[in-house]
Amino acid sequence: MYQLGKILIIDDNEDVLFALNLLLDPYAEKIKVATGPERIEHFMTTFAPDIVLLDMNFSRDAISGQEGFDGLKQILRIDPQAVVIFMTAYSDTDKAVRAIKAGATDFIPKPWEKEKLLATLSSGMKLRRSRREVSQLKEQVEVLMEGTSGSADVQIIGQSPAMRQVFDTIDKLRDTDANILILGENGTGKDVMARLLYQHSPRMGRPFVTIDLGSIPEQLFESELFGYEKGAFTDARKPKAGRMEVATGGTLFLDEIGNLSLPMQAKLLTAIEKRRIHRLGSTQPIDIDVRLICATNADIHREVEEGRFRQDLLYRINTIELHIPLLRERGDDILLLADHFLQRYARKYRKEMRGLTREAKQKLLRYAWPGNVRELQHTMERAVILGDGSLLRPDNFQFQPSATGKKREEEVLNLEQLERQAVERAMRLSEGNVTRAAEYLGITRFALYRKLEKYKLT
Repeated sequence: MYQLGKILIIDDNEDVLFALNLLLDPYAEKIKVATGPERIEHFMTTFAPDIVLLDMNFSRDAISGQEGFDGLKQILRIDPQAVVIFMTAYSDTDKAVRAIKAGATDFIPKPWEKEKLLATLSSGMKLRRSRREVSQLKEQVEVLMEGTSGSADVQIIGQSPAMRQVFDTIDKLRDTDANILILGENGTGKDVMARLLYQHSPRMGRPFVTIDLGSIPEQLFESELFGYEKGAFTDARKPKAGRMEVATGGTLFLDEIGNLSLPMQAKLLTAIEKRRIHRLGSTQPIDIDVRLICATNADIHREVEEGRFRQDLLYRINTIELHIPLLRERGDDILLLADHFLQRYARKYRKEMRGLTREAKQKLLRYAWPGNVRELQHTMERAVILGDGSLLRPDNFQFQPSATGKKREEEVLNLEQLERQAVERAMRLSEGNVTRAAEYLGITRFALYRKLEKYKLT
């Protein structure tokens, strides 16, 4: 059974149009007919055919075929990948050669033989699919060349119980294609975690495409995600594939999805459910096959309760939820990360630095890190640049109190409460190791035992 897609037939003989429509109807997805080349632009932009059957000779000039060649030129200007098959009752070798050189795919005589006509159209449809695949591959190569493929090995440092739980979850997802929602505060490394998920998935090696929804104006979101055709809007000088189309076969990472407006949420949901999109300015559907990894720093479930995020979209994107812990909840991971960043920036700035003093480590462990890993990275870079000697000291780290930090300080000013919270946090960071917790607090083990007893903490 032939599968011929959408066919546009242009011929000034209504009997020919009727016969071809009747013949091709069982094999075509849809057929449109026109009695002359005057409406080529209308049908090419609104119908977007896979194959155009174009008569070579019309009433103005019944022999030379010039009108047919003019029509071919117009079709290829609108769609350079169009498959155009000429028809003429005056077929000869010279015209066939000229038609192919001008960009036609093939040439059939009238009257036609049914099986030969169907075979020619079938070959044309295969060519159309191949051209689409090549175009898509070119778009994907451009993305890979831009460095968005996620091909570089991702290194995530962490040994704390909170991070071990994250790694265990990622390992369980190794052979799945499920959509993932990553939740975590700014600076926790959600984008890095998305790349790690990609590298541990069946789609590793295929495109990894990202969109930062927090940095794209709402009016540009649709064209960025779905793409556009030439002339779709004022600045659309050439067609462009959207990120969803480029990511087909691979993974699409939507960062800060909580920033998406309700109208855009509806359009994204439709694309996910139908697994097809339309470029702006086109009626031609494009099938997609993407795995979604989304991330947000918002309380997405509260956003749903308060009507700012669609619940049906949340169900589509959070087959699995992955919660990234705050840096202050990761214990000695702070020191592992600090050492990692120290080595990186010591090499970058050609500094002979080999570590931190004990007091500097305690200062880093006592700080709340409201900016999480990103803040620690910037802090270590600044300390390496401004530091001297082989070890970084406490005075190399100057923390700026954040608005959040000030608010917390205003909320809790009772000394006894502050001490209890400090003891609890030290015990949590040290995973119950009293010696290490005492080092974090800068007191002796015996003093810590007394405070544990005082506050009835175990």
